[in-house]
Amino acid sequence: MKNLLKLIRPKQWSKNVFVLVPMFFGGKLFDVPSLQAAFITFFAFCFAASSIYCFNDLVDVEADRRHPVKCHRPVASGAVSVAKAYILMMFMFALSMLTMTLLEGRSWTATAIVLFYWLLNIAYCKKLKDYAIIDVCVIAFGFVLRILVGGIAVGVQLTSWIVLMTFLLTLFLSFTKRRDDVIRMNQTGEAPRKNTIRYNETFINQAITITGAVMLVCYIMYTVSPEVVSRFSTSHLYLTSVFVLLGLLRFIQIAVVDEKSGDPTKVILLDRFIQFVVVGWGLMFLLIIYFKQLWSVITSLLN
Repeated sequence: MKNLLKLIRPKQWSKNVFVLVPMFFGGKLFDVPSLQAAFITFFAFCFAASSIYCFNDLVDVEADRRHPVKCHRPVASGAVSVAKAYILMMFMFALSMLTMTLLEGRSWTATAIVLFYWLLNIAYCKKLKDYAIIDVCVIAFGFVLRILVGGIAVGVQLTSWIVLMTFLLTLFLSFTKRRDDVIRMNQTGEAPRKNTIRYNETFINQAITITGAVMLVCYIMYTVSPEVVSRFSTSHLYLTSVFVLLGLLRFIQIAVVDEKSGDPTKVILLDRFIQFVVVGWGLMFLLIIYFKQLWSVITSLLN
C-alpha cells in the first residue's frame, strides 16, 4: 500500500489548489454550493493527475533506473509491477471521471476539460516532453486548464489577467525546475532528460528573469485594472503586489544561489519564507476582498 501511495504521489495534489483559485478570486469563498463544486472538481483533478503520474513512471522506467534519485520510485525499483501500475493508472482515471459526475450544472464541460488535460499529459509523457520549451509550455497550460475547470465548476468567468498570470507563474516555476536539470547535467555529464541538452544556464536564467518580470507586471495590471476595481469595489489590491515580488525574488534566490529548485512543490511546502509570503498574500487578499462578508458574519455572531 505504501508503494502504491508513492506511485500516485498525493503530496503533488497541492498543485491542484489552482482549481480553487476562481472561487477565491470570484468572491465565492463563503458560498456553500460553490465550495462543494470546487472541491469535487479539485479531487477529480487530483485523481486524473495521479493517473498521469503512474503512466509517467511506466514510460520513464528505464531512465528512472539510471537516475540517482528517481531510481527509488516504485516502478523503477521493482516495488510495484508494471501490470499493477497500469491497473492503478486506469483506476485513478476512472475515479476521476466518476467524481466529476457528482458535479451539477456544468459537469459535461468541466469533465471534457479534465479529460483533455489527461489526454494532453499522456501525449506529454509519450513525446512532447522531449522538446525543449514545448515541454514547459505544456506544463504551464495544464495549470491554465486547472483554473478554467475551476471557473466553470463555480460559475465564475475568468479575466484574461488571471489566465496570463497562471500561465506565466507556472512557466516561471517550470524553468526553475529545468535549471536544476541543467546543473545536474553540468555536474555529471549526463542529461537527466532528453531535452536538457537544449537548455543551458544562460538561457534558463534569462527565461526565469523574463517570465518572472512579465508575471509581476501582469499581476500589478490585474490589481489596478478598472474591471477588477469595479468587481471588488476597492482600489487597494495593488498592495498585495509586495508579497508577489518577495515570493518571486525568494524563488529566484533558491534556484540561482542555493540551486535547489528541482522540486518547486517541495520548495513551497518546506521553505518558511515562501510560506510566510503566501500566507501574508492570502490574508491581505482575503481581508480586502471579503472584508464586508467577514464583518457581517462577525456581527451576526456577536448579535
